Amino acid sequence: MNLDQWLEYQQSLHSQPIALGLDRVREVAGRLGLGRPARRVITVAGTNGKGSTVAFIEAMARSAGHRVGAYSSPHLVSYGERIRIDGVEADEAALIEAFEAVEAARGETALTWFEFGTLAALWLFAREPLDLAVLEVGLGGRLDAVNLVDADVAVITTIALDHTEYLGPDRETIAREKAGVLRAGKPAVIAELDPPDSLLREAERIGAPVLRAGRNYRFEARGEGWVFADERGELALPLPGLRAPAQLANASAAIAALRALLPVLAISDAAIADGVRSARLAGRMQVLPGPVEIVLDVAHNPQAAQQLAVWLGANRPRGANLAVFAALADKDVANEVAALMAHIDLWYLAGLADVGGRGQPVEQLWQKVGSLLSRSLATRHATVVQALAAARKSARAGDRIVVFGSFHTVGEALAALAPAA
Repeated sequence: MNLDQWLEYQQSLHSQPIALGLDRVREVAGRLGLGRPARRVITVAGTNGKGSTVAFIEAMARSAGHRVGAYSSPHLVSYGERIRIDGVEADEAALIEAFEAVEAARGETALTWFEFGTLAALWLFAREPLDLAVLEVGLGGRLDAVNLVDADVAVITTIALDHTEYLGPDRETIAREKAGVLRAGKPAVIAELDPPDSLLREAERIGAPVLRAGRNYRFEARGEGWVFADERGELALPLPGLRAPAQLANASAAIAALRALLPVLAISDAAIADGVRSARLAGRMQVLPGPVEIVLDVAHNPQAAQQLAVWLGANRPRGANLAVFAALADKDVANEVAALMAHIDLWYLAGLADVGGRGQPVEQLWQKVGSLLSRSLATRHATVVQALAAARKSARAGDRIVVFGSFHTVGEALAALAPAA
């Protein structure tokens, strides 16, 4: 089987696209003989900012000369984006070899698509002499497949309402689920300035020492750069290569996590600064310059949409902002749209094909947001590619096209833009 056939096959193995629990992955991991994926492990959980935090940790550690494996999700265009070893995405041959190993070990165990991929990533990491593995939680924390591995440091980025059907109806409940990645005696970096009480109580209950933003470490913009400070003192840093107001918080959490591993994993101030500057991640306020600028952002819940709104408010184009928006059916699209109403002049709504039962046609999306946009200039299109083409056709020099709403939205747009890049 080729890679696409393997990925399609994996979707058929379990009756549910999402089925939280560690029993299945633990059983197959045992058959694979998987140990720790690296000498040290950092696990990153949270609602928003996980991928960026992973990218910062990866870039800083690699700048310090460490060999790093990074596992993140979802991908935008190619599956290999999810698994990086020493900065290089896994190629098709390596992925197929890993899938074959997992398939041979699973027997009759019905793995989900994400569980299969997580085991494949851990199998690939185990074959390399890695100094550090950085693992991004897919959903929640306590019952996510990534939590199979005990982290030396856990990072919780933010807690917001998302995936409530799996994680619970409020921030306190969701925080308890995400706190499942914490380990007794191992540092817990809490990046949110006002975290839910349940998160702090759980860290105290299990005896995980907390490194909390605003208390144990802090950050602030200063001049043309910014400053990170902790018990070791202040560190003057360049602005991140990744845009968005939240990236200072994400970079700070990454620094706190790496410094928590000192002196076992050496990280110099120069390596931190270089990693802050060099970290890149597609689809996070990614700007494609040109007469009509295109901004691609995977914002897929109200909290992320609010961050996008802040950036748009501070970076108004000479012309109009045109939005290409498509979202999965289980998202709070009304509040996503509401967060950006003041910043978008024209809306191009699009449908998403079925994605594990979560896609939705554009008319279904319109039913949810039409009351907000009925007085705005809004058009409807069957696909993201069609919506993007319509926006590009109507845009004039000085306008900006903002593509957002889902990883799938941005992925489809990036694939459509690739031939012209």
